[in-house]
Amino acid sequence: MSSLNEGLAKVWETHRFTLISILSVMFVLAVWAFVTMFFTISALIIPSPTVFLAKLKEVFTQGYVGKSMFAHISSSVLRTSAGLLAAIALGIPIGLAAGYNKYISAIITPFTSFLRPIPPIAYIPLVILWFGIGEFSKVSLVFMGAFLYMTLNCSAGVRSVPRDLILVARNLGATERQLFFKVILPASLPFVVTGIKTATAISWSIIVAAELVAAQEGLGYMIMDAATFFRIPEVYVGIMIVGIIGFVLESIVRLLENKTCHWAGK
Repeated sequence: MSSLNEGLAKVWETHRFTLISILSVMFVLAVWAFVTMFFTISALIIPSPTVFLAKLKEVFTQGYVGKSMFAHISSSVLRTSAGLLAAIALGIPIGLAAGYNKYISAIITPFTSFLRPIPPIAYIPLVILWFGIGEFSKVSLVFMGAFLYMTLNCSAGVRSVPRDLILVARNLGATERQLFFKVILPASLPFVVTGIKTATAISWSIIVAAELVAAQEGLGYMIMDAATFFRIPEVYVGIMIVGIIGFVLESIVRLLENKTCHWAGK
């Protein structure tokens, strides 16, 4: 018995935060089941877990409005990936350059500071006017939102490098190239990864919003179409899938952060 208690204590000590997260999710699910079971709540407001699971099985086996769930999910993921990768590819070098060079910062800061507070979905009418209702308009919305936050985090990362560290490197004879790649870039890496994490979350939320308008497939289209025809269980299914994929994307970026910045904060 004592060995069992010691084993449980060791498991708790090793995985306590994961177990707490699992228990918190289980608690919310239990409250959801209890409320829908013992209170008179219409399924059009909050469907019960059994109704939700039945509808989830239905959309994955039969699809939604003639298209499989794989088609809807892959459309949203591919659109998000295209805009996010483009934002990362351009945002990292431009952000690092803005943090390193005050002239570049003076050139781009007025534009990024002006555009950043504007929600990307506010550009939907203009993007449709400029690029039509095709894929490029949706990808461009994702790019706009993700790019602004990538540049912000990358430039902040460069500015956060301790000045004493830079002075020591210069006193040791480091060239400007060595200073940037051996000192400034590694020190800025946690901010770069944070920018990728923020841009990923923003990109996923933007593509869902962009698909609410002028789309024929995608999770955003599914949610809007289901709401239009008052298919409320399908709305909840779409929202749940969006949340799960967003959680998976964030977990992937967190693994990247643990691999590349394992030394941060230590």
